[in-house]
Parts: sequence; structure tokens; C-alpha cells
Amino acid sequence: RRREAAAAEEEVEETPQEKKLRLAKLYLEQLRQHEEERAAAAEEEEETQPADLIGDRLKEDVLEQKGRLQRLVAKDVQPPDPASIRVLRGHQLPVTCLVISPDDRFIFSASKDGSLIKCKWEVESGKRLCVVPGGKKGTEERHMGHASHVLCMAISSDGKYLATGDRNKLIMIWDAATCKRLHIFTGHRDAVSGLSFRKGTHQLYSASHDRCVKVWNVAENAYIETLFGHQDVITGLDSLSRECCVTAGGRDGTVRLWKIPEESQLVFCGHQGSIDCIQLINEEHMVSGADDGSIALWGLTKKKPLALARQAHGMQDAQDLQQPYWISAVAALRNSDLLATGSHSASVKLWKCGEGFRKLEPLWDIPLVGFVNSLKFSAAGDFLVAGLGQEHRLGRWWRLKEAKNSICIIPLKRRAAAPSPEAPDSS
Repeated sequence: RRREAAAAEEEVEETPQEKKLRLAKLYLEQLRQHEEERAAAAEEEEETQPADLIGDRLKEDVLEQKGRLQRLVAKDVQPPDPASIRVLRGHQLPVTCLVISPDDRFIFSASKDGSLIKCKWEVESGKRLCVVPGGKKGTEERHMGHASHVLCMAISSDGKYLATGDRNKLIMIWDAATCKRLHIFTGHRDAVSGLSFRKGTHQLYSASHDRCVKVWNVAENAYIETLFGHQDVITGLDSLSRECCVTAGGRDGTVRLWKIPEESQLVFCGHQGSIDCIQLINEEHMVSGADDGSIALWGLTKKKPLALARQAHGMQDAQDLQQPYWISAVAALRNSDLLATGSHSASVKLWKCGEGFRKLEPLWDIPLVGFVNSLKFSAAGDFLVAGLGQEHRLGRWWRLKEAKNSICIIPLKRRAAAPSPEAPDSS
């Protein structure tokens, strides 16, 4: 009987290979169901039906994992009409960060006033669904929200959890549906300046002015590990579905790729000034911006930028000196060739990534007054959201009195053209 019990136990315990096979079968089954639903919906609208939906979807997923899925959309984007930009007010102080829910229905934003706002994104309403006001310093335990400047936020890819980080070293975890606070993570020794959930998981990466990156499991309310390497404050962080993240290291002049399981890092150099913002374009490429006015495109296999645009937002007169406008925000439409950058130069700029990410071509300027502290494309790429303030997200070097502390929703229209091919890039 003991032998039988042991044999039964052995059957229950999977080998890593068996687990991989089971998960692969489960994934294929989910894909099949998803594509069948899509096909049924398409059939109702039209009688035509593509032949191998699962095959196409698998090919797309493989290209995405390899960083080779590139939707060529930039050439079809039309200049946005300034009259169509919607402005949402609500924060008393500069908006510092924002995220869009994965289904593109909600916008979450936060500010130097410590408040957190969830808006329902509908073209007509922009209705506020939930406001968590900021509190006074030291009231975090009694008070629901932050009691200092919120600097960063992230939402999990299933839309379940929202994470926010503040100048007071705290990370707060929220139920995104109800805006109810679930946990407070402590452990950083300085302002929390970057947050990102690993796609498809509830693993959260955080970066701080204390120069380190921490890894957390939000679902289990658990801290996992800390990684060190930057020589100056970390100003931004991003991740996708691989077990790694990228960070911008401020005045240490480096961008870093952190491989979490190996606890190792790759160091990239290319900007002259403080690197203040970073975003992954796909699994193999990223974009960063610095206070020397430059924007850099990177491939994760090369230590130097593939393309660099200097003085990307032009020059300004500051203290009787000609200085470039600082780049304060970058955004990428995931797996595409479309980028957006922000500064305080009275416009947001749209860019096209040229062949193999080796060129940065300016497309359009969108007039917006104020410090552009955060930029995000909707998942579908049909709108861009900008978080504006009278001051820069990280400091109070200048104040633009004519600016409004607000969220601007910029609709992006494309030329009616044949659907663009998903082309592998040539790098």
C-alpha cells in the first residue's frame, strides 16, 4: 500500500517538462477558444473567414517574444487636430504619472498633491469614477491615499492591480476596479520613481532614488529580491513579458537591462545629460530621453544607441544661455514604429522609427502647454494621453504659470489604407 501511495504521489508531481507541456496545451486551448469567438463574431459581420487563425496568432506571438513584431503604423498617422484634444481637470498640483487600463476604458492618474484619480475613458464623458485624495505627511496608516508626491504608477496586464509609488518611499497596491487600497510595500530607502508589472504576471518591479531595483509578488503580498548597480538615482523603469526590466539612471548616464533570474545587468551608454525617462518598444528595443534634449533608440544587444536625435524639442533661453529643452516623457506604441516624446516646449512630438530602429524621423507636433510628465498610448493606438503640470515631475526648477495641471487625451486618426503588414524588422 505504501508503494501504491508513493506511486500515486509520483504521478501527481510533474516534471518541469510535463509542466511545460501541460501549460502549452492549455495556452493552445485558450488561443483556440479565443480565435473561435473572434471568427464567430467576424462571420456574423462578414461571410469571409481566415483559414489558419491559430497559426497566424502563434506566429505573431513568436515574433513578439523575439522583439520582431513591428506594426508599421507611423506612416498612416495623420496630424492630430488641436480642437479634438480633450482636457480633464481634477488634480490641484502637477500630474506626474498616468496609466491606461489594458482594455483602454479607464485612465488612472496621480499628482504631486498625493491624489489618485480614476477616470472612465469615454469619448463623451471623461467622467471621474473614483478620487483618492492626498493626505498630510504621517497619516498613511489612517488615510487611504498618499501623503506626498506620487511619482510613478503601473497596472497589471489583467487590469486587476494598480501600483503607485511616492516620494515618501512607499509603494501602495490598489484594487483597480474599486480603488480600494490592498497593501503598502516598504523597503526602499528613498523616493520610489519607477514601477512596472511584468506582462502576464503579478510580479512587480520597482525603482528608487536609493539606486536599487526591487522585485515583489503583489498577489502574495511578498518581497522577492533587491538588485544594485546604478551610481545615481533611478528615474524610470519599464518591463514587458520577459523576466527582466530596463531602467534609466539619471546622472550616472546609463540605461540598464536587469536580468532578474541571473541577477545580472547590461549597461548602455549614449546620452550626455541626466536620463529621465525610458520605455520598451518591444522585447528587443527601447527608447529613452534625457535633459540634454536627446532621444535615443536602443537594441538590447548593442551597448550604444542605434539612433540618437539631439535637441529633439529644440532650444530654449534659460538664464541667458541657449539650452536644449529637457525630454521629460517618452512613450512607444508597443510592437510598432510609432513613438511620442514630451518636454516643456509647448508641444508633444510624434516620431517614426525607421528601418531596423536605426533612424528617428519626426512626424507631427501636437500643441500642449506645460511640462509633459507622462505619456501613454492606448493599446489599440487610437489615442495618446499626456499628463501635464506647471512643474517637472521630479523637481521645481521652473514653473510655467500659463500651464494647466491636467490630463489631455489626443485622438490619433490614421489614413484609411490597406491593413499594414506585421513585418519582422531588419535588425
